[in-house]
Amino acid sequence: MSEEDRTGVAPQVALAPRIGLSGAQLKTMARQGGFAVDDATGDRMIKSLEGVIDSLTARWRDLEKLQDSPPMSSTATARWVSAHMQQTANDERGLLTQLQQARDEFPTYIEAINLAKKNYREQDESVRASMTQFNPEA
Repeated sequence: MSEEDRTGVAPQVALAPRIGLSGAQLKTMARQGGFAVDDATGDRMIKSLEGVIDSLTARWRDLEKLQDSPPMSSTATARWVSAHMQQTANDERGLLTQLQQARDEFPTYIEAINLAKKNYREQDESVRASMTQFNPEA
C-alpha cells in the first residue's frame, strides 16, 4: 500500500531548486567586487526592501495566526481541511515559512547593496583617476 493510499494525500514531491541568489551569496559577490550599483539605484533598491520588511513587521502578528489551524466546524472534513491549511502554511514551501525566510534574508540583501554602492564609488573613482592620467586637464 502506497503512502497516498494510507493517508489520502500524495507524498511530498522533491522541492524545486531555489532560483536566484541568497543574501549571503550576493554579499560575497559584492565583497569580491562582482556586484556594483550606483547610489541612486542602490538607495531605491534598499528603500523597496525596507518597505517590504516594514510591511511584514507591521502585519506579522496577523500572519502568525497561520501557525494555528483555523477554527472550523467539528465535522471530520472541517477538521481535516483546518489541519491541512495549517500544515501547508507552515511547511517548507508554505506562505508563513517563505515570508519568515524573506524577512530574515532582506537585511543581508541590504548589506550587500551597501557594499555594491561602495564598489561602484571606488570603481568610478578609479576610472576617473585613470582618465586624469591621460588627460590632466579633465
